[in-house]
Amino acid sequence: MAQSLTGITFNIQRFSTEDGPGIRTTVFFKGCPLRCAWCHNPEGLSPHPELMWYDVRCIGARDCLRACLVSALELTPFGMRIDRRRCTLCGKCVTACPAGALELIGRRWNVEELFAEIAKDAVFYETSGGGVTFSGGEPMLQAEFAAALAAHCQQAGIPVALDTSGAIPWERYELVLPHVDLVLYDLKIFDPERHRAGTGLDNARILENARRMAGRGIPMWIRTPVIPGYTADAENIAALADFIARELPTVQRWDLLAYTNLGQPKYHRLDKPYALEGVPLLSREEMEALHAIAAARVPSAVWSGATRVEAAEAGAGELPGRLQCG
Repeated sequence: MAQSLTGITFNIQRFSTEDGPGIRTTVFFKGCPLRCAWCHNPEGLSPHPELMWYDVRCIGARDCLRACLVSALELTPFGMRIDRRRCTLCGKCVTACPAGALELIGRRWNVEELFAEIAKDAVFYETSGGGVTFSGGEPMLQAEFAAALAAHCQQAGIPVALDTSGAIPWERYELVLPHVDLVLYDLKIFDPERHRAGTGLDNARILENARRMAGRGIPMWIRTPVIPGYTADAENIAALADFIARELPTVQRWDLLAYTNLGQPKYHRLDKPYALEGVPLLSREEMEALHAIAAARVPSAVWSGATRVEAAEAGAGELPGRLQCG
């Protein structure tokens, strides 16, 4: 059965220290049911391969234009234009480009192939207490494949963490959770209408699935992206904190993740609008204030990420608006 299963990923990140304990390999599955305005992995939203052009790599050789059989590419003074209605995702332009400026995002694997890739880093998992993390996108959209892959890892003694939005029917989680050691669970917005406005879906299923996981005794790390205009307010953080403290006794850690705009160039490369264009990072003071609210109710709450320094606080010789990390 496992030999016939295939899954699609858009990235494999080695030596990750942010996606669970120890040194980890994070496998990013393609496809997501949510459409969060702030998503920093827009290449993970679609379950299908996508063509991306990197302006910083392009040397203007135009080999890609000659290789395209359907004339879907045009190199203009403003950059590469991709006619995505014409593009057949054949990959000929990617092969032809001498500078690697074009990439086809989305690789299909069978279970054995992807397990072999994960197992390459086994020595690092063993020495650091790490493992593999299934992330995305949303890995639970490929639940059968994820379950078979997690079972392979479990049999090999490789710990598995599942990073999920919680927005998938519970029956899909039933396939994967027996092979998972830790769940990284996203809780973004507590109010259902605000959640729908920010992500495209309400959060009833997300909250219920969180309760079910806690009821099963599954260790959980909660993750909340702290986004200006969406999640970064005292009312929302307090409501999430009360929910975690009241209903999720298996939570070991709550991560408040400061907004990052590093995903913005990816939207441009995919010809997609970015809802937070020009929105500045949060200040350290804003993050610390929200963290104080969270930690008062959930002592395991921590925060991390880049923040800005206000102009009035920048010292001599420092640039206003520089980044600092929590």
